[in-house]
Amino acid sequence: MALMDFIKKQFIDILEWTEEGDGQLAWRYPMAGMEIQNGGTLVVRESQMAVFVNEGQLADVFGPGTYKLTTQTLPVLTYLKNWDKLFQSPFKSDVYFFSTRQQIDQKWGTPQPITIRDKDFGAVRLRAFGNYAYRIADPKLFHTEISGTRDSYPVADLEGQLRGLVLQNISNAIAGSGLPFLDLAANQVMFADALAKELAPVFAKIGLVIESLTVQNVSLPEELQKILDQKIGMGMVGNDMGKFMQYQTAQAIPKFAEGAGNGGGGIAGDAMGLGAGVALGQVLAQNLQAGLQGGGAAAQAPAAAAPVGVKPEDVMATLEKLGELKAKGILTPEEFDAKKAELLKKLV
Repeated sequence: MALMDFIKKQFIDILEWTEEGDGQLAWRYPMAGMEIQNGGTLVVRESQMAVFVNEGQLADVFGPGTYKLTTQTLPVLTYLKNWDKLFQSPFKSDVYFFSTRQQIDQKWGTPQPITIRDKDFGAVRLRAFGNYAYRIADPKLFHTEISGTRDSYPVADLEGQLRGLVLQNISNAIAGSGLPFLDLAANQVMFADALAKELAPVFAKIGLVIESLTVQNVSLPEELQKILDQKIGMGMVGNDMGKFMQYQTAQAIPKFAEGAGNGGGGIAGDAMGLGAGVALGQVLAQNLQAGLQGGGAAAQAPAAAAPVGVKPEDVMATLEKLGELKAKGILTPEEFDAKKAELLKKLV
């Protein structure tokens, strides 16, 4: 009776993986004594593949389906070992199951800003983040390169490695896209396609294929964003120094008013706020006077009135700010020289 039970057990054994729970990429079937008997049944479900490893050598790979394990369905194993003993285990093998479904919503992002070359700014530091999806395409390669002989291999164990590969290829993707930063932020789909193209051969080396990749945001660090905002503001007013001073004053007045309202400005703060208001008032008055006088008078009025509201220390402070913008690449040397010359005329 015991012998019949033993023989019956060999024929009704079913090797399968139901993937209970999420997040498993590979799983080894827990066989008693690590033995496979001739005549067993292998069930491979959709979104799975199975690999036979015989005494350390990769043998056969099975796609979705149900297989009777005989000398006909295991030609490679038949070649490796002789299956002529029906009820005795002729060799020891392992069966590994691999999940080939998409592993979606895998996060990636730049923990620190990365420096890239840029057509407009020369060099910028940017941040980016998004997600991607991948699947196992070559279970043999994934087994030899990644999962090995472990009982199971969860998705979480691969997250850090894949995230590092994404970050490593960002600079190449940006260079390959040929887009400057301002266009890059506005064409995130193109950036994502370029990054996915860079990653495809890297993922293939470990048996994976990248199914999709998204770029959800591209941005500058806060301090660089402020500089960009200032450059955009200057671009709106062009090379007109009077408008530039208006822009600078308009940016400063709310800060002075905030300081005075909080009681933290003191006499010095009040004086600075008042000075800024007076300077802005003078500029507005000059513009109004020029508009009333018309044509020729409009051209002469600012030149006559300019020295009244301009102090040497104000000119020097403005020159220092312009020098900082030049050093950071916001202003070209030509723009800086033009604005410097215009400021120095106000001192004559």
